[in-house]
Amino acid sequence: MTKLPFSISLFFGGFSVKFFTDYTNLVLIAIVLISGGLLLWPTISRRGLSAAAATQLINRRNAAVIDLRSSADFAKRHLPSARHLEFAELQAKVAQLVKNKSNPVLLVCQTGQQSNKAARIVQDAGYAEVHVLDGGVDAWQKAGMPIVKQSAVKQGAAK
Repeated sequence: MTKLPFSISLFFGGFSVKFFTDYTNLVLIAIVLISGGLLLWPTISRRGLSAAAATQLINRRNAAVIDLRSSADFAKRHLPSARHLEFAELQAKVAQLVKNKSNPVLLVCQTGQQSNKAARIVQDAGYAEVHVLDGGVDAWQKAGMPIVKQSAVKQGAAK
């Protein structure tokens, strides 16, 4: 095992000390770390479920599916087990979503944007497990998952 000559180790040691004591370098390092964190933030903070994961949550854990879209949009198409509650009414009726607040709740809207806002309201009301369908009903349908359409509802009512 060979030792580095004293002058080389002093050079590298002195270089690292000078590098980290120069404020310009510290500012550049901070900028790199902050910008990297901001780039990763959407991936880290994303709490939406894919259509496949939402299906598992519904089937295995009996999650309550709450559709937050307008009545007209809900009538046109919705997830098979979804209950309708417009986003505007959520604040007033949040206590009536599920009897047991420890049961999972899956919030659904058209694209996932309103559901993310609604998730905060539902969590603040004391529900332990709140999920959002990533991409909303649009992503659910694009994934080829079953959907109830208005014509199917009318046929069922006519029989």
